[in-house]
Amino acid sequence: MGKDIEVAILFADVVGSTRIYEVMGDLRARDMVLTCVEIMRNATERNHGSVIKTIGDEIMATFPTSNDAVNAASQMQHDIVSHSELRVEGQPVAIRIGCHFGPVVVENRDIFGAAVHTANRMTSQAKAGQIMITTAMVEGLPPEWRSAVRQIDVATLRGKTSEDELFEVLWQKEDATSMLPALALNVAANARDRQRARRLRLQFHGREIVVDDGHGSIAIGRAEENDIVVKGNLISRLHARIEYSRNKFTLIDQSTNGTFVTSNEGEEAFVRRDSMLLNGEGMIGFGKVPEAGSPLTVKFSCEE
Repeated sequence: MGKDIEVAILFADVVGSTRIYEVMGDLRARDMVLTCVEIMRNATERNHGSVIKTIGDEIMATFPTSNDAVNAASQMQHDIVSHSELRVEGQPVAIRIGCHFGPVVVENRDIFGAAVHTANRMTSQAKAGQIMITTAMVEGLPPEWRSAVRQIDVATLRGKTSEDELFEVLWQKEDATSMLPALALNVAANARDRQRARRLRLQFHGREIVVDDGHGSIAIGRAEENDIVVKGNLISRLHARIEYSRNKFTLIDQSTNGTFVTSNEGEEAFVRRDSMLLNGEGMIGFGKVPEAGSPLTVKFSCEE
């Protein structure tokens, strides 16, 4: 007879293992994958977790708390990236991780239930080097981890009828000194920044939206609650944000298909689940390259 408990479920697997075998050969590739699995197992055990099973280049593990699972996931990513021998053609081997917290049935040293499937599907949403988690996981995290989590999108996971919020854990934390920038600024620097106060003008469908000290953040996407609502098949419900901080305008992509930026000078940039600074003038496209005159294009202009 199975036993019902609530746990954090983690799936982790090696990205592109087929290519690793093609490039490295069977023996070397097998050793590399086994090293990755051992690193994932060690991180699990050091953070109060239990490895339920390993299947090829993938592990499934459980943890008593969301905090333990995210600590283990972060350690896995760090240890894989920093391992000097886990390189293929000069590039580091990468893993992807998905986690969910919920009820499971424990039976014969295995676990079953809808929560297991949700955790597995979160892994399929992750890209190389990412940790993707659900709302249930976020709710169980302490403040230090909650501050390192950002919502990526709202999506219907395969096999489910309701939408789930997808969150990414930013496990590559900045140095402690960079987390306290205000301590490094003197009075003169603060005064200079105030004199150089800037604004970003956005134009969309005849509207002008200004981002500045008085309105320091806007959201863009196809959901009606966004500040700029852009409809289209390639556009996520919560596609991107633009934030103003320390005299800089930062475009933060939270989407599946990414955001394209073209400057008036002809420079092009692409960002997906990452951020970039906006300068000068140009156009922004969501899920596709922006086109002048397109109803899906947002024009921008930075001013001092």
